[in-house]
Amino acid sequence: MSFLAIGVGCWGRELPHDGATIGCGVALLLSECGAAVGAVAAVRKNKKKRREERWSKGRFKKAQISYWLLPPPFFLLYGFSHLLLSWYRLLPSSSSSPAAVGRWSYAPPYQDLLKIASRRFALTATKTRSISTMSVGEDNVSSSVKRQLAQLFEISLRETVPGESDVVPIVDSCSDKSGGKFGDYQCNNAMVLWSKIKGKQTGFRGPPSVGQAIMKNLPPSEMIESCSVAGPGFVNVVLSKNWIAQSLLRMLIDGIDTWAPRLSLKRAVVDFSSPNIAKEMHVGHLRSTIIGDTLARMLEFSHVEVLRRNHVGDWGTQFGMLIEFLFEKFPNPEEVNEAAIGDLQAFYKASKLKFDSDPEFKQRAQLAVVRLQGGEVRYRKAWKQICEISRTEFHRVYERLGVQLEEKGESFYNPYIPRVLEELDNKGLIEESEGARVIFVDGVNIPLIVVKSDGGFNYASTDLAALWYRLNEEKAEWIIYVTDVGQQQHFDMVFKAAKRAGWLPANDSSYPKATHVGFGLVLGEDGKRFRTRNTEVVRLVDLLDEAKSRSKTAVLERDAAKDWPEEEVEKTSEAVGYGAVKYADLKNNRLSNYTFNFDQMLNDKGNTAVYLLYAHARICSIIRKSGKDIEELKRNGNIVLDHDGERALGLHLVQFSEVVEEACTNLLPSTLCDYLYNLSDIFTKKFYSNCQVIGSPEETSRLLLCEATATVMRKCFYLLGIVPVYKI
Repeated sequence: MSFLAIGVGCWGRELPHDGATIGCGVALLLSECGAAVGAVAAVRKNKKKRREERWSKGRFKKAQISYWLLPPPFFLLYGFSHLLLSWYRLLPSSSSSPAAVGRWSYAPPYQDLLKIASRRFALTATKTRSISTMSVGEDNVSSSVKRQLAQLFEISLRETVPGESDVVPIVDSCSDKSGGKFGDYQCNNAMVLWSKIKGKQTGFRGPPSVGQAIMKNLPPSEMIESCSVAGPGFVNVVLSKNWIAQSLLRMLIDGIDTWAPRLSLKRAVVDFSSPNIAKEMHVGHLRSTIIGDTLARMLEFSHVEVLRRNHVGDWGTQFGMLIEFLFEKFPNPEEVNEAAIGDLQAFYKASKLKFDSDPEFKQRAQLAVVRLQGGEVRYRKAWKQICEISRTEFHRVYERLGVQLEEKGESFYNPYIPRVLEELDNKGLIEESEGARVIFVDGVNIPLIVVKSDGGFNYASTDLAALWYRLNEEKAEWIIYVTDVGQQQHFDMVFKAAKRAGWLPANDSSYPKATHVGFGLVLGEDGKRFRTRNTEVVRLVDLLDEAKSRSKTAVLERDAAKDWPEEEVEKTSEAVGYGAVKYADLKNNRLSNYTFNFDQMLNDKGNTAVYLLYAHARICSIIRKSGKDIEELKRNGNIVLDHDGERALGLHLVQFSEVVEEACTNLLPSTLCDYLYNLSDIFTKKFYSNCQVIGSPEETSRLLLCEATATVMRKCFYLLGIVPVYKI
């Protein structure tokens, strides 16, 4: 029956369209009849093993209800309905004659008929979507290429070594490392598997034979064009260029957010920026602010609810000094405002100088701390005034950087400290040491002081209270602290204390968990900490002003910008200037120190934000010059990746999701920066230099590739907190 179906199907393909449709309908009917006959035979012979055929793992999964449990008439009706449907679809709406051949017809390609007719229908069965279908369906639309391949290899590994249920697919991209020599992706499980099964009666002779079996057992998938085995069992995979093209087109139609990865957590806290009240933000706050913002953006894009926390230093002994100085300068509280105080940094320095030089003032300042902590109205009001003035300054910087934060400073967690310390004490964690109350943790010689010898609280007690609150009240699964590497030991000790208390699991790979994201220093040209000429720290607002000013000068040097309105010049200067500062920081591994250099970061060549922003603007210019409606092309156009440059660009684009996931998992924004720069490089050197866009026979396809590139670039810019430009 099956072979007869194949013959009829192939014959039908050679007929005119109406005959082809009917022929294919007959072929499907015959194939379904063949299925019924095969099913009855399977029931009689009860050949259980035949229900484990390899193809079933691709198009059908193991049965809950098998075909052979259904009566043969079902198959006859099923096939006959397809035949009627094929005929019916040929009928025009106003006629009974088969004339509307341009409309929809069922007629499947004969390759599909070969698949249908050659299946062993007596085998297992409940119909579910195949892996290949899932790779383009709604459930898997946001899965990265690596994850989809891992799903395929997981099926293959289970069939290759049924007794090793704990084997996890090891799939990595290899196109960048090998230049495509070994394919696009590689499965590296063969050697690991061989070490597990060596000596057992498995029939394998070494890693290469294991690799061959893994490749052989891969279920069919429309995303794979070819596979090969190299070296000690590496399974190399070449992706189908048609699948890549369809993935790009679907993204353009459905939106870039369909490529967002899905992490295995729902809520995270990112604690970043955290300047001190009464002090201006300086270049040292730059890294924490933009690294934290980028991590928050990437996590939010990955379907994680992110609580952005600004743990400002708004409590402590320094406020007694500030409040008393405020009373001295402004006896009338109504006179206190931002304009009256002026430079907050200078105000802080003046109060510190008086505190260090005037014993009487120092005594009053210490008493002011006690009264503030006791809740006296006058002192609380003065404290709030100082905090509000600082907050206004902070918000101006955050607005320029495009950063959003919710402030929950030290004072917010203060009321929780006694309760948290009582819990830790009841669990036997707190001990007395030299008059202080401390917690000892493994691997560290010094204790974590939670109550000072004078009975006061400190950073450790506040951080423990904050961690407790974030776990128990905010229900965060991942708490991320973005500070300089100098605070690494402090947070390690806090996390270890939390593990001893049972707040966090001992295993760092399990949720909930807390992670310290450390970063290196910003250096000057002399290799030392970045400062002004008079050894003062560089104010962040001054740095941003300088970046915008230099950027504006460069923008106005371009002939095209001379006719721009002033507002457009200002916006472009800000986008390029601030973007240059951010990218120069984020492109470096966060643990490394880096040298701050305006000339380098504002260069329009090399790995800079300026180069990337201008590359995006050029792509937008290509699309504008074509005169085509890009939305219309998305709806009716198609993407073809026949040229090597087209395929290289398409492959890099579809890897966006896994890059974001990797950057989130490792908390490394530089991973995304590397991807973005490589994308621009591939577009320019491999695609645009070799593939004419406007006026070529492939214009529609290549314009869509340009749009896909611009779309991914814009999402990268957004995740990095950079505003794109559309004109140069």
